Amino acid sequence: MNAALDVRGLCVGLPNGADRPHAVRDISFTVQPGEIVCLLGESGSGKSVIAQAVMGLLPKSLPVSEGEMLVANENVLTLSPAALRALRGTSMSMIFQEPMTALNPVMTCGDQLDELLDEHTRDGNALRRQKILAVFEQVKLPEPQRIFASYPHQLSGGQRQRIMIAMALILEPKLLIADEPTTALDVTTQAEILRLITTLQREQGTGVLFITHDMGVVAEIADRVVVLRRGEMVEQGSKLEVLTRPRHDYTKMLLAAIPTMEPPAPKPAVAQSIVLYVAGLHKTYVTKSFFGTARTVHAAKDVSFTLARGETLGIVGESGSGKSTVARCIVRLIDPSSGEITVHGQAVQNLSTAQLQPLRRKVQIVFQDPYRSLNPRQKVGNAICEGPMNFGLNKSDAWARAQGLMDTVGLSWDALERYPNEFSGGQRQRLCIARALAMEPEVLICDEAVSALDVSVQAQILVLLESIQLKFQLAMLFITHDLRVAAQICDRVIVMQNGLVVEQGLTHSVFRTPREDYTKALLAAAPGKDFAFARS
Repeated sequence: MNAALDVRGLCVGLPNGADRPHAVRDISFTVQPGEIVCLLGESGSGKSVIAQAVMGLLPKSLPVSEGEMLVANENVLTLSPAALRALRGTSMSMIFQEPMTALNPVMTCGDQLDELLDEHTRDGNALRRQKILAVFEQVKLPEPQRIFASYPHQLSGGQRQRIMIAMALILEPKLLIADEPTTALDVTTQAEILRLITTLQREQGTGVLFITHDMGVVAEIADRVVVLRRGEMVEQGSKLEVLTRPRHDYTKMLLAAIPTMEPPAPKPAVAQSIVLYVAGLHKTYVTKSFFGTARTVHAAKDVSFTLARGETLGIVGESGSGKSTVARCIVRLIDPSSGEITVHGQAVQNLSTAQLQPLRRKVQIVFQDPYRSLNPRQKVGNAICEGPMNFGLNKSDAWARAQGLMDTVGLSWDALERYPNEFSGGQRQRLCIARALAMEPEVLICDEAVSALDVSVQAQILVLLESIQLKFQLAMLFITHDLRVAAQICDRVIVMQNGLVVEQGLTHSVFRTPREDYTKALLAAAPGKDFAFARS
């Protein structure tokens, strides 16, 4: 039986001036029909470069210098652009990480699949529509007729990812490449997408090349694992061999960095002053369509909690549960509809823009995407100094504070003279944390601050946040859909569903003995929760 993908001695170069000569070097592996092979490694290891090389999507700045890649017995490196286009969709297809950027925002979802069928088949309009509705049902999309006529922005993240899967599978390719397709999804949606991919892979005998940095996902779906480091393959083997008996030190380091689902024992109770008080918080959105029909969405309903100095409170739940809405109401990036928000004894829910200025210093937020959070045209040092200088600190003192914060977040002082694009994702997140700390806040809100990071970088950032909290006695509100992360860093946890708080308590208690069915479902959906990873 021919392999769905056979990669032989692949070498891809890097532009002059890069920190190494090759993006990937001497990579060889196969993906058999009906098999799932996971490419595993940190950012910069070459995972996505390999996927793009297979699909013929590499930019000219990354030339393939050696090797072969066989798909359907064709070496894709020798095919013409027209032959490659004919191969895409029919013999190989790809699910991208972010469906909102991969889908055309001005075409309906049905039309986007119809365009694919029209290009690769001779089916008539009625038959094409029939096939599209059938594949929508196959990937478990609700109301296929409505989805057919919907635009991408009208769907949830999980539904958009299902559209991408439907588009990738509708022509029944022999090879499916999935590039981080579940990174930004909550645990229940992630579990559904993984089940869907594995079910369709078994039914159609598709070979799957699955790219991820999530060890739980690897444990859940992989047959074999290929581990990459800085463009070189350091290990490959069966899932059990690699995840339970790793041979290479790099693989051992990755496995040791995985947070466990077992929370540490609760800290001894220490009386601390309440820094943040939220009572009866409501946020309601009313939207109108072109036809004048009003739609009311209760993004947050009667949310109440307190946060003490030196404490980390986690908010977990699915997408749309209201986690980020609550955070944005607290910092007044959006106005609450009703309720009370008090920061260090001062009610802030009704303050004017001018009156809010002192709050901006007391409450700082670290967002999910550090690259979008930093001005690409502004040097890092200026970005960190800007806030303190706006609150009266002179330039030399602000710069001295920035240098001290570089020591705190583990970066050198010369980082202050560089631009955001000169750093890795983990380094950029450290810089965003430094910028937030430069204001000497009393409350630090982390909104999915580690969800897009490699497991090793994620572990470093979590250690950093814990050390910072201990040093400055910050009150930290930590929003995440990753239950492993919540288990390791949060003292208490709030579980939200559809805008409501359904359960809250000590993390140790909620994770060990959840009371609510929704909490139990979240914990049960965590990928690889019962897998015994090597920890040596």
